[in-house]
Amino acid sequence: MIKAFIFDLDGVITDTAELHYQAWKRCAEKLNITIDSKFNERLKGVGRMESLELILEHGGKQNHFTEKEKRIVAEEKNEYYRSLLIENQSLEMLPNMHTLLLDIKHSGYKLALASASRNAPLILQALGITQLFDSLADPSIVKGKPAPDLFLQAAALLKVETQECIAIEDAQSGIEAINRAGMFAVGVGEVTYLKQADYVVPTTKELSLNEILVRWWEKEYN
Repeated sequence: MIKAFIFDLDGVITDTAELHYQAWKRCAEKLNITIDSKFNERLKGVGRMESLELILEHGGKQNHFTEKEKRIVAEEKNEYYRSLLIENQSLEMLPNMHTLLLDIKHSGYKLALASASRNAPLILQALGITQLFDSLADPSIVKGKPAPDLFLQAAALLKVETQECIAIEDAQSGIEAINRAGMFAVGVGEVTYLKQADYVVPTTKELSLNEILVRWWEKEYN
């Protein structure tokens, strides 16, 4: 029996991917590393330090910096990102997401957020939906995706079993994390890219509570 829904934030509830990309691109340029939007796909759903490691590897500079220097770069990126977030007054929820969250909440299910972003509380506040969530997993104290830790922590905070959860993601690393956590995985995006998910829709417009529950039931009982 499903008792809870766990959401990723970026690419599912809202989209600040472009802001992250611009912040990382600025940092990479200072390190004399060039990244493009195609490479940026590898960074989606991945934590800050893990993203930096991918960028350094991409530029052939993975052994050029101390851990302290890497932390400084990561913090610099976060400052760039936060400034872009504050400057961007038009942050909105993706199509249909406000309706879906309200449907889930009004139907009596618990809601949690499992985002790799340490800025998630700031983003939820900017969107005006903080009150809809029963708990927020803390990415600063657990391993990032594709490790299942964020989703496991979210379930623990909600006091539900993992098999009682449905989780929604838009990144390969997130879908892998959901699968490793033993939850029903809903993917938003390209089917070929998210083929490990139990159910995939091309955009958030196609997400509905009833259809998600039907797909879960079909997998569980067929």
